[in-house]
Amino acid sequence: MFTGLIEEMGTVEALNKSAQSAQITIRAEKVLHGLRIGDSIAVNGVCLTVISFDAHRFTVDAMAETLRRTNEKSFLPGVRVNLERAMRLGDRLGGHIVSGHVDGTGVVRSVKREDNAVSIDIVAPENILKYVVEKGSIAVDGVSLTVARAGDRLFRICVIPHTQQETTLLQRKPGDTVNLECDLIAKYTEKLLRENSQFAGITIEFLQQHGF
Repeated sequence: MFTGLIEEMGTVEALNKSAQSAQITIRAEKVLHGLRIGDSIAVNGVCLTVISFDAHRFTVDAMAETLRRTNEKSFLPGVRVNLERAMRLGDRLGGHIVSGHVDGTGVVRSVKREDNAVSIDIVAPENILKYVVEKGSIAVDGVSLTVARAGDRLFRICVIPHTQQETTLLQRKPGDTVNLECDLIAKYTEKLLRENSQFAGITIEFLQQHGF
């Protein structure tokens, strides 16, 4: 599990791709401290397992499902990526609960500066947007962000100065693809309501009528 608070930006050094999988080598500093083989690191929001490392870089495996679900351009040599080690029990949960299992991708529609913040509109498919609510949480390229606005075809995030400096988000421009992970709690809640008959009668209208 992760928090969506990025520890550093690394740089992809090598991508060794086979027919359906890949090995990715990334140059980094902070996330190497205390690293062990088998540890998990989120790379642009994708939870990947470390298979080797040295003093300046680490290598991870990416399976076919990972490549299908994510923005493969994130792993091209020379690309800067957001990095976060798995959270430890007792750490502050400053972002939100992030699994590192990307639900899909979105496309940047616009990037606009608003005083000290930058707003980014992202077009996403319906299977992702149904979990996106205004003032809720979403992970974009692994960064925990609050949804400023949610619509039928897109949502908006606002990036504060600290996040602008510590992540790759401001390198994104209209037309770029980003990795998206929805709120885990929302997905479990939907499954519970859908499959448990005792909740079958609960609808938006029902909740509104009862004060929710």
